[in-house]
Amino acid sequence: MLTLTLNKSLRRIFALLVLCMGLGFATSSVYAADEKSSQEQARSMTGDADLWRDIKAGKAGYSTYKGVDAGVLVNVAGNEGKELRNTYLKPVFAFAFVGVFAAFLVFYFVNGPATLSKGFSGKLVFRWSKADLWIHWILAISCLVLMLTGLVIMLGRHFIAPYVGDGIWAATIAFSKFSHDWSGPIFMVSWLVCVIKWMPLQTIKLYDLKWFLVVGGYINFGPFKGKHPDSGFANAGEKMWFWSLTIFGFCISVTGVMLVFPMLDLPRIWSMLALLIHGVSAVVIVAFTIVHIWMATVLSEGGMECMVSGYCDENWASQHHNLWYDEIKANGTLKYKE
Repeated sequence: MLTLTLNKSLRRIFALLVLCMGLGFATSSVYAADEKSSQEQARSMTGDADLWRDIKAGKAGYSTYKGVDAGVLVNVAGNEGKELRNTYLKPVFAFAFVGVFAAFLVFYFVNGPATLSKGFSGKLVFRWSKADLWIHWILAISCLVLMLTGLVIMLGRHFIAPYVGDGIWAATIAFSKFSHDWSGPIFMVSWLVCVIKWMPLQTIKLYDLKWFLVVGGYINFGPFKGKHPDSGFANAGEKMWFWSLTIFGFCISVTGVMLVFPMLDLPRIWSMLALLIHGVSAVVIVAFTIVHIWMATVLSEGGMECMVSGYCDENWASQHHNLWYDEIKANGTLKYKE
């Protein structure tokens, strides 16, 4: 009887041990599975983080489309270029338009125009041919159209779009883009003709430095008053304008072609670089164009007549371009308007 009771107790203890071992194995299996799942999830999250980090850094991946930069989801250069354009280029462009114009307006009211010290002589001297006038005005008009439409394209959303309806703004920006694109080729052709034809007249001379030192004789007060520096056919200011137009006109023409023709299929970094160079070149040309217009019109008595008729007053020639005037008198090429 005692033996039977002992055997039953041993069997129960053994069963209990087996049960405990089974529960232990089951628990450890569940824990191992959970740990494996957690590790796989962690690896997946780490992989996703690395993937998105690479994407945001502009790293190329695989794409079935084989175009330029097709495997790049995030254009880093484009984002950085857009930031530069919005943060720096737009304010500078606005200043080139408004600030330079306002500065010369203030200068005009304070200083007044550079008048002819001997007044008008009534004798008109030949200066520009009909071909020169045509080149000048075609270039000038196309340049002004590009300036105004470029202003709308770059800054219109800030000073036009908020104050007009969506329909008016859509029509305005579409017309500006169309006019900008089609004025470009006219500008480029006239620019090229201008550079080739007028470059021999724009060589830098030593006396041009003095022109800058006395501000071209345009100051009507202080120690600069009445100073009329030596100048050839083109004065130092006109030469600076010409070479600025030559250099930045080339930049704006090349980058304009890159931006207008999408079939070139350029890398995105090239397109953004072209956009930034185009904008910087536009800022320089806009600023110099405004200066040129002021200097040639309201700040220079008798200056506008030259580019309207091709003739200038004899006293204007002797005051503003004395070396050229003395030269044509000496070599017999001085020609008066009949």
